[in-house]
Amino acid sequence: MRRAQVARQTRETKIKAALNLDGSGKVSVGTGVPFLDHMLTLLGVHGVFDLVVKATGDLEVDVHHTNEDLGLTLGQAFAKALGDARGIQRFGWAYVPMEEALARVVLDCSGRPKLVVRDLRRPRTRLVGSGTSYQWRDLEHWLESFVRAAKLTVHVDLFAGEDFHHSCEAVFKALGKALAQAVRRNPRVKGIPSSKGRL
Repeated sequence: MRRAQVARQTRETKIKAALNLDGSGKVSVGTGVPFLDHMLTLLGVHGVFDLVVKATGDLEVDVHHTNEDLGLTLGQAFAKALGDARGIQRFGWAYVPMEEALARVVLDCSGRPKLVVRDLRRPRTRLVGSGTSYQWRDLEHWLESFVRAAKLTVHVDLFAGEDFHHSCEAVFKALGKALAQAVRRNPRVKGIPSSKGRL
């Protein structure tokens, strides 16, 4: 079973994450940011990963540190669970609609961190708590942190979306489905899926 547990503690946040890439979509998330809890739940359910996340952070300041460190911690857990990527599909892609929103995620478990986001329809800010907001830039920052720690190449395109919630939901669902496809084992792939012999 491809599993990992990662803990991260700083003066600003304390996070524990457990990930099973070969799970069944069981998710338990508590970050102090309800909207982010919802998005990470979608990631686990649609990736069919088992995911447990517990986090506390300086939300009295804003969501920045908690959001960033969650991306880093989950990215580290993903990289650790994936290991040397032996026998996987490696590439994944998904289009996901959410009512008026439409997102596409295309990715490569490349070992080379790179995020490209083309938000053709930049959505509005979504309020998530008393005095705290979650913006499209926060979503991009979470993705940047996750991609860097997971060592993935990820392209995200938002083709349509007026509602912020729907737009973010389409992105996280598409990311989950693309990750699930990329990490799926292929019996025809022997060893590392690269002509170089390593990622």
